[in-house]
Amino acid sequence: MKKLFTNLTFWVLTAITCGALLGHYYPQKGIEMEFLGKGFIQVVKIFINPIIFLTITLGIIGMGDLKKVGKVGAKALLYFEVVTTLALIVGVVIANVIRPGDGVVTANLQKGDISVYANKVQDFSWLQFFLDNVTLQVLLVSLVLGTVLSKYSGKDKIIHWLGFASKYVFKALHWVMIFAPIGAFGGMAFTIGKYGIATLLPLGKLMVTVYATMAIFIFGILGLILRTYKINIWSFLKYIREELLIVLGTSSSEAALPSVMEKLERMGCSKPVVGLVVPAGYSFNLDGTTIYLSMATIFLAQVFDVHLTMGQILSVIGILMVTSKGAAGVTGSGFVVLASTLTAIKVIPLEGLALLLGVDRFMSEARAITNIIGNGVATIWLANNEKEFDREKMHYAFANVRETENIVTDNLTDVTQQKLS
Repeated sequence: MKKLFTNLTFWVLTAITCGALLGHYYPQKGIEMEFLGKGFIQVVKIFINPIIFLTITLGIIGMGDLKKVGKVGAKALLYFEVVTTLALIVGVVIANVIRPGDGVVTANLQKGDISVYANKVQDFSWLQFFLDNVTLQVLLVSLVLGTVLSKYSGKDKIIHWLGFASKYVFKALHWVMIFAPIGAFGGMAFTIGKYGIATLLPLGKLMVTVYATMAIFIFGILGLILRTYKINIWSFLKYIREELLIVLGTSSSEAALPSVMEKLERMGCSKPVVGLVVPAGYSFNLDGTTIYLSMATIFLAQVFDVHLTMGQILSVIGILMVTSKGAAGVTGSGFVVLASTLTAIKVIPLEGLALLLGVDRFMSEARAITNIIGNGVATIWLANNEKEFDREKMHYAFANVRETENIVTDNLTDVTQQKLS
């Protein structure tokens, strides 16, 4: 019983349940809890860029072989393109088979203002995407600095100080994660309180279809990718279940990003591979977002009884292959990308986006969870492919999942690191 009450997964799950109940029975109070979810995410985001900087810089200095760094980066981008294209195709095919948009009566649906998203379509540019995406900027600076320092004769002293900083950044993060249940409670209470369970009913078929499709993608495609190196997808999901629950409660993959990076290192992925693949994947490997965008486009075509030819469907896939890559750099990104796609194909009314506003928040959990699982799988696969993976660490980590979930993290972290070193 004592172990149960010191287990972070238990508290996050309890917080999500309590948040849902508060939002359902006392909607106004639930809405007022928004600051807890947002506040937790903002605090965690403070750690993302320092962790990326320290992880990549230390990793490149330690790797020494700069050609290998470039090789890993090139492989990662190729992997992202192939897997996100598969995600697009899966979304389009299942949406056309199940047809969740058939029979939806638009007059009875709660609609919202989409002008703010439509206007942003004209403002989007790849230059602005890079300028607004601090994570990509930190990634680039870390690559350059790591490359320069790897050639510096006095790099040992720099490695010592960077390692010292990294140790205490992660230790501080562990203390912040103790408050994850509070963030999950606030995020879930706000979502249920503002949008209500009743909002799901008119578009229930779309919701079920999207969740089912993402499950098929995770256990089908991502599961097969891990099986190429004899790794079980269930074992990996069990290992990061704490992070998945945090994402479920907060509707944000950012809330668990630093913690997932640390866990990937603990389970055997080398520091430079984790540092290169996870930050880049956060911008270019959004599997869940990609699936949702493709299904939402086909759904709206079905709602308005627009028959898309094979050529138009291929155009949708082609457009989303480009526009979905910039989704992480724009506020309200899903609707901006959808608006740009509908504008480009010119056969589906842009006003259809208003139908999705009420349920988008409920589907954002599925997108964020799939995104973070997809980036974890990408990192594991690339680490194995580059022979930068320690299977003994993986077996130990999978067999001792509870050690990573004990909220008494101070002494635990040092013990775990000693066992894995």
